[in-house]
Amino acid sequence: MSKAHRGKGLQDQATRGRGTCPVCKRESVKVLYELEAGGNKVKVCKTCKAAIAHGKKTVS
Repeated sequence: MSKAHRGKGLQDQATRGRGTCPVCKRESVKVLYELEAGGNKVKVCKTCKAAIAHGKKTVS
């Protein structure tokens, strides 16, 4: 199968879904995963999402 449409969902987002993760403060990473923190929705990177799910980090 062709891989022509890979990442098509990111094309319409600002800066192709990249930004600064509020948890680990890394820049230019894909921040695609929404989590709730204090009633607000925060978008975090993939590694922070996994670390929060396993209890190793918290959203501040």
